Amino acid sequence: MKKMIVLAIGAMMLVACGQKGPKAEEVKIAQKTDSLNRIIQQKDNEINDMVSTINDIEEGFRAINQAQNRVTVAQQGEGANAVERIRENIQIIQQTMQHNRELINKMRNQLRQSSVASDELRRTLDNLTRQMEEKDAQMRQLRAELEAKDVRIGELDKEVTNLNTNVSSLKEESSQKSQTISVQDKQLNTAWFVYGTKKELKEQRIIVDGKVLQSNFNRDYFTKIDIRVDKEIRLYSRSAQLLTSHPQASYTLDRDANKQYVLRITNPQLFWSTSKYLVVLVK
Repeated sequence: MKKMIVLAIGAMMLVACGQKGPKAEEVKIAQKTDSLNRIIQQKDNEINDMVSTINDIEEGFRAINQAQNRVTVAQQGEGANAVERIRENIQIIQQTMQHNRELINKMRNQLRQSSVASDELRRTLDNLTRQMEEKDAQMRQLRAELEAKDVRIGELDKEVTNLNTNVSSLKEESSQKSQTISVQDKQLNTAWFVYGTKKELKEQRIIVDGKVLQSNFNRDYFTKIDIRVDKEIRLYSRSAQLLTSHPQASYTLDRDANKQYVLRITNPQLFWSTSKYLVVLVK
């Protein structure tokens, strides 16, 4: 009986030992798996971060290329607008290149500190660095071209300014001449007339001692007209006599419905050729 109890206790101990062994092994495997997952996750994060940096750098190069193309197009233009477009795009290029330099340095530090030893990433970094150096060389060449372009634009602007000044002077001179011609034309086509009784004309010194317009007569008493427009003068009288000399073939004296005279000038140039003053005596 005692022997059987000892055997039973021994069997129970063997079973207990068999159950404890697999649990410890599983814990170790789980720990190793978790550690590997963390390492893989870290490497994935590092790779994703560097890939994102590469994408940003390449996007920067695309923006630089587009700005360079716009500068090339603007260089073919002239004037202040073209210069302003060139300056704006040069500023974009400079800012983007500076940002790309910072991103390349960031990626270089990432590779240096990263646990990922990737030859492909290093080759990519070397390629991006070469592209950056090429862009620097292109910018130096572009600056040299723009310096020459700025000189030429400056000369053209000076020529344009001089031309504008000359045009302004010519316009002013032309305007003055036109104004002078207009004044002269107006003077040439201006005449004055007056009609009145003998008493009225004497009072205004238009008739003095039987003579017409011989002394200092009152010019304000006359009505000014444009001989090109005013070709008919109503005299409001049944008696009318021209006291100033005008060719008879250049006018008619007609009566209206009220039997009052109307002077109709049929040939203005001829009528006013002898005198620009018309005096008509009415009753």
